[in-house]
Amino acid sequence: MERVETHAFRVPVDGPGGIEQDGTLDWSATTLVLVRVWSAGTAGLGYTYGDRSVAAFLESTLAEAVRGADALAPAALWQHCDALLRNAGRPGAGAMALSALDIALWDLKSRLLGLPLVHLLPAWHREVPVYGSGGFTNYPLGRLVEQLAGWVEQGIPRVKLKTSRSPAHDPARLTAVRRAIGDAPELMADANGALSGKQALYWAGRLAEEWGVGWFEEPVSSDDPRGLALLRERGPAGLDIAAGEYAYLLRDVTDLIEVVDCLQADVTRCGGITALLRIGGLSAARHIDVSAHCAPAVSAHAFCAVPRLRHLEYFHDHVRVEGLLFDGVPQPAAGVVRPDTGRPGLGLEVRWADAEPWRVHGERPG
Repeated sequence: MERVETHAFRVPVDGPGGIEQDGTLDWSATTLVLVRVWSAGTAGLGYTYGDRSVAAFLESTLAEAVRGADALAPAALWQHCDALLRNAGRPGAGAMALSALDIALWDLKSRLLGLPLVHLLPAWHREVPVYGSGGFTNYPLGRLVEQLAGWVEQGIPRVKLKTSRSPAHDPARLTAVRRAIGDAPELMADANGALSGKQALYWAGRLAEEWGVGWFEEPVSSDDPRGLALLRERGPAGLDIAAGEYAYLLRDVTDLIEVVDCLQADVTRCGGITALLRIGGLSAARHIDVSAHCAPAVSAHAFCAVPRLRHLEYFHDHVRVEGLLFDGVPQPAAGVVRPDTGRPGLGLEVRWADAEPWRVHGERPG
């Protein structure tokens, strides 16, 4: 390995008044942290979504460890780098830095071999079903309905909205969306951990009975496994309880897999592709489906290697950012995304000139 570059780009959101909201958080921008690794004059790229400090963490803790290493051995490099995080801090920023680096190493290996990444991985699938995700709690009804119904019109048969910021407003929002999309599409709800166990149990019943919701994501915090277990055991039979987007460590996954109906995994947070392959094995052994959390340009390749794949979150913010920063992002058709098998690696190229106005870390390559 010749060198490692890190970059970060902070892209303002397009929500009302420059803000987006869910059940527990407001944000004004989405930051993509990008890493490139070089070998034999070829660059592989990976990324995560997190604070710009993740780029500095990667530079100070992990970059030196991969210089001079074998570019064709990403799993061995993952193990070495994971050990370096022990005292520096493995969960959170450490896991995101490792994830971005690991994705870049797999991208580099597949480019060096002249293969699309999906053909380098032990792929079980040729395509990944998607669901449209956005529906932020501060959207006016018109925009909420337009966004979710728009995905259905594009052939995406499942959509998700954020709930539980102001529960009293949710019935009108859910009713408007269900009327707009009709009875056939799947309707999903995400509380982002805003409710208590008993509140969530109340809403689980209403969501399933009144609006035909079949997916309730983080009804309580992922830090409350007892609450998730309560919802899974006592909630309506047709309503799946989901969590896992904040699983940074394999231990997080083994804890959550016991208390959810469908496990979520984020390849840009969980430790990258190397870790995702282990998660895929765990979920298969436990007969639990996995849903890919966001980052569609990477997930379209990576989650083809997850045996019990259910679907991928086609998240508004990440779709928008990846479309602004990269060429080669996959586009959904008939409710699925397919990895580009005509280009090596992830098939992505950075649009440096377009990205430059949003740079908050690093320097544009010469």
